[in-house]
Amino acid sequence: MLGKLNCYVTRVGVFLIAAALIGGIAGCSGGYNPPPSQNLEIRDWYDLDAVRNNLAGNHTLMNDLNSTTPGYEELAGPTANGGKGWEPIGTFVTGVRIICFTGTFDGQGHEIRDLFINRPDESLVGLFVETDRGCVIRDVGIVNVTVTGGNATGGLVGAAEGTVSYCYCSGEVAGNKDVGGLVGVALSNSTLTDCYFTGNVLGNLQVGGLTGRNHGTASNCHSTGNVTGVDAVGGLVGSQSFGIVSSSYSTGSVTGNSSVGGLVGSIGSSGFSEGDSWVVDSYFSGSVSGNASVGGLVGENQCSVSNSYSAGSVSGLEYVGGLVGRNSGPVSNSYSSSDITGDSYVGGLAGENGSPYYYLFGTVSNSYSTGSVTGTFYVGGLVGANSCNVTTSFWDTETSGQAASAGGTGKNTTEMQDMATFSGAEWNITAVALNETNSSYIWNIVNNVTYPFLSWQAV
Repeated sequence: MLGKLNCYVTRVGVFLIAAALIGGIAGCSGGYNPPPSQNLEIRDWYDLDAVRNNLAGNHTLMNDLNSTTPGYEELAGPTANGGKGWEPIGTFVTGVRIICFTGTFDGQGHEIRDLFINRPDESLVGLFVETDRGCVIRDVGIVNVTVTGGNATGGLVGAAEGTVSYCYCSGEVAGNKDVGGLVGVALSNSTLTDCYFTGNVLGNLQVGGLTGRNHGTASNCHSTGNVTGVDAVGGLVGSQSFGIVSSSYSTGSVTGNSSVGGLVGSIGSSGFSEGDSWVVDSYFSGSVSGNASVGGLVGENQCSVSNSYSAGSVSGLEYVGGLVGRNSGPVSNSYSSSDITGDSYVGGLAGENGSPYYYLFGTVSNSYSTGSVTGTFYVGGLVGANSCNVTTSFWDTETSGQAASAGGTGKNTTEMQDMATFSGAEWNITAVALNETNSSYIWNIVNNVTYPFLSWQAV
């Protein structure tokens, strides 16, 4: 109860700070009355360019666009616009959004290929500058993209409200702050559904494979490839507050300095009601490396992680964990099989579970870890250092190579694959046959054969 209360207090306190930050990007400017929009059928780059004069229209992509389609060299290629390439759809003046896309863009499963943008000194960079809360972009692929921008840079859109569904992007995306493979910033009224990115993303602050900063909802999304940044770097999302990631995953390589996570780099506090989860039913599989607050799933967590797992390898210097590097929020019904290497505050599940701020309270419950753990100071099979609560959680003393932990209960491999270990701790778990699942329970186990696994997983 105390954990929930402290998390709630954090949410309210940080809400005011984050709301001001979000306000720096959110919302299209009023006071502008554009001419009536047409509903366009887009067959070449000239038609796509005409969308900027029809920002409220319902537009349809009729075929693929690529480097051989009329208008490419003039509008979207490396020599277009004095070497700047494509001019993002919409109008942006530093500090003010003049007008953004408010209509519907239906790709009908077609692709926009070979898009080139080179605008490192500009903000809100992508195929679109920004989309409004009523906007819908769906069923389009942005393929073999090369995008370079400043702040709020993404392959599809710099900053998004409204709905983006069944969209994907592949290629190279680079920027400074709030850099994502698909969307630079997902604003508070945004929904990203069934979307993905594959390729390379490079930036400094708040860098993610799908989106650099998430304040909305991302569900059934994934990212593969390489994500490289400095602070708040994640395989799917760089930084998240006032947002949710569900039923999503990332794979590949994630590299940064601090707050580096396989799925999300940094999770801040929420303004949502109690019971909402920041990361749920999601996973990471790949490699994560950084210096401080490095985690297989989340680098630094200040709110909720549940029903999720990490697998692969995690390396760092301090606050290094298989699931979470530094935890000060509730973690429940989750596990890590990642191998972890660090120097100080190193744990199979969490490097540190504690309260670096007086209003935060870290908890770990119904969770476990099995990966190898290597470190020098404050090293534990489950948790490296702990100043809060760890309950009904376990680690494998054999596979971890660690006999001690700052929290949790150590078991050998045989005990970790015995249902009695977990049912005795009152986990929501049932035994199933090999290659079967029972979704009526959070956890399943093939007794004496597997470790517990989440029922939404395949064995």
